[in-house]
Amino acid sequence: MPFGEQPAYLRVAGDLRQKIVDGKLAPHTRLPSQARIREQYGVSDTVALEARKVLMAEGLVEGRSGSGTYVREQLAPRGIARAAYRSVPDASPFRQEQADERVRGTWEARSEQEEATPAIAARLGVEQGGRVMRTRYVFRSEGEPTMLSTSWEPLSVTGRTPVMLPEEGPLAGQGVVERMAAIDVVVDNVVEEVGARPGLAEETMLLGGVPGHALLVIQRTYFAGRQPVETADVVIPADRFRATYHLPVK
Repeated sequence: MPFGEQPAYLRVAGDLRQKIVDGKLAPHTRLPSQARIREQYGVSDTVALEARKVLMAEGLVEGRSGSGTYVREQLAPRGIARAAYRSVPDASPFRQEQADERVRGTWEARSEQEEATPAIAARLGVEQGGRVMRTRYVFRSEGEPTMLSTSWEPLSVTGRTPVMLPEEGPLAGQGVVERMAAIDVVVDNVVEEVGARPGLAEETMLLGGVPGHALLVIQRTYFAGRQPVETADVVIPADRFRATYHLPVK
């Protein structure tokens, strides 16, 4: 294939994509059928099918069972504000993840003990198979799911203490810093690493998205000195939200 020449399915996908961007194929409009694409562009069924797959993978269209494939509405991404740690009166889990105080939301959480996987053990600096408390959160803003968070805390630190369960006890729902301070553990550093990956079916089902679409993943770890005391994966739909960081200048 000469340099710069595209395969037929990409040329077809590109033309349909442009029609979606230009509004010629409006949101909620049914995408031309496979047969119609074949006739309109003079391509094979295989090329027409692959072109539709490209648009679906890009999140421009979605399949509806028994109905066909439709153009998705592309909403302008909204911001999720994040900031360096600061103590605030409303120290709820939602406020810990969303630093914009104008945004109000709710959350659901479930905690259970488990053995640390190799990856989590490495992040927490504990032995593989060591006991940890895993807590899963679903966060919503105005009823819309906005992010997921799964956190792990080593029970070698919190086990048999009043803060062993993040959402129960005298400090239920408080931040990691406040909870650790209650057991004389001083958190003095927080590290966040930001990446992206395709969404798992279970994640996108909770977030109201499509499996395979991109997720923004923030891997956060709280440290007391060199000892990690909590690590978490915060998952955000990349097509609907952006993470905005507000960091102090020292």
